[in-house]
Amino acid sequence: MTRALEASGLTRRVRAKRGAFGRTATVHALEDVSFALDAGRTLAVVGESGSGKSTLARIVALVDAPTEGALDIAGGRIDFADAAALRRRRAGVQMVFQNPYGSLNPRLTIARALAEPLDVAGVGDSASRRAAAADMMAKVGLSPEHAGRHPHMFSGGQRQRIAIARALMLRPKLLVLDEPVSALDVSIRAQILNLLADLRREFGLAYLFVSHDLSVVRHVADDVLVLYLGRIAEIGPREAIFGRPMHPYTRALLSATPRVEAADRARREPLRGEPPSPLDPPSGCAFHPRCPLATARCTAERPRLEEKRGRLVACHEA
Repeated sequence: MTRALEASGLTRRVRAKRGAFGRTATVHALEDVSFALDAGRTLAVVGESGSGKSTLARIVALVDAPTEGALDIAGGRIDFADAAALRRRRAGVQMVFQNPYGSLNPRLTIARALAEPLDVAGVGDSASRRAAAADMMAKVGLSPEHAGRHPHMFSGGQRQRIAIARALMLRPKLLVLDEPVSALDVSIRAQILNLLADLRREFGLAYLFVSHDLSVVRHVADDVLVLYLGRIAEIGPREAIFGRPMHPYTRALLSATPRVEAADRARREPLRGEPPSPLDPPSGCAFHPRCPLATARCTAERPRLEEKRGRLVACHEA
């Protein structure tokens, strides 16, 4: 199977001030994140707000550069220091954002918005770009009469279809989907998720799917990566993560998902306290201040990712 993405030791640290007159400190947004994603598969990235999901998405989408680590997309090593090469590589990875209206230029018609990436990349002439835009509109379920309309004339679901079509115009091998259905009505979410599944099969795409909605993740993901305070807590196949989660943080996230059965609600393991500040992460395991299984070893020694029962998990007590 073709490897679409390989990340090795991705780290992102940012200098920030503590207060208006405070000293600068380092925000540990992402720390030593490694994983691989094959073509035709979906890797979901989950975690609380501040866990590093969006930071990882922006690095993979080539928007931000990592402080450390390496990124390989479709067999090509990404050199963030070479601006010209980076522009060329961006055609191979595109991003679909949470807010479809904010990601579209309100002054452009849909036909012009879809043709714009081809124009910028110097692909084809105006006639071929218009034809490519019309073809992509049909693939995402839009009618030809939509071509001359502006974004404000569409519903949220239609706008997300337009955003997906625009992301596919340069025929990338990898899509970064940052909460692509969270702003949509529940009835529309299923339509967009089914569309994404169809497009993945048709184009052989790989998806990095960032979401806080575990019910959606359970439906779309092949593999799941759980982030906590910028580090991987657990990563493995969807069946293993949802069927028998091993990290206490993963179990707490899953137990927070709304359940219908009373017995399932009774077995919930709610998270205690608030996530620590990335400006001052705890020693040892970052989850130990909130973990019901924490021991003295957890406070002093950071757990390594180790293979256990068909997945990788960073926990001394798992």
